[in-house]
Amino acid sequence: MMKIGIFGGTFDPPHFGHLLMANEVRFRLNLDEIWFMPNQQPPHKLKTSKTTNENRLQMILSAIQDQPKFKAETIEFSRSGPSYTIDTIKVLKDQFPENEFYFIIGADMIEYLPKWHRIDELIQLVQFVGVKRPGYNEVTDYPIIYVEAPLIEISSKMIRERIQNKETIRYLLPEAVREYIKEKQLYGP
Repeated sequence: MMKIGIFGGTFDPPHFGHLLMANEVRFRLNLDEIWFMPNQQPPHKLKTSKTTNENRLQMILSAIQDQPKFKAETIEFSRSGPSYTIDTIKVLKDQFPENEFYFIIGADMIEYLPKWHRIDELIQLVQFVGVKRPGYNEVTDYPIIYVEAPLIEISSKMIRERIQNKETIRYLLPEAVREYIKEKQLYGP
């Protein structure tokens, strides 16, 4: 049996904050692998990105290329419409019944859990892992394993805005991702 951390997100683009969070959870919980799972369309976000699923997948693959314990999982790309975690976890458990799954969420999502689609059923299928961050309410009635990680104030939105404003993004994300963004002319004005 493998212990797998599932790290879902838009990863538009993936940055060092994502990688640090994933690495800390893997280390603290002694997980075998972390699967980065880009969302098709998260129900809590409007589709505003001009990047394609292929762009986001290639950026993830570029970001994790030096870490053999990190993988990309594209299961959500095969479905249209909103990506509900309950549906994804059910498919993963059917495909990999021998694995134990841990779903990684940031502190901002902990307080949002009561609004998740079919949350009471979901918590029976997967163990949630909440990564603590200052300024967020981490009190919840749901069973969560908490992990502390060094705080890096980087967001994908900030990176996209910096690109649009022709500001530097060096050292905010892996160099291979920065090069991919430049080559494909993503997020530009």
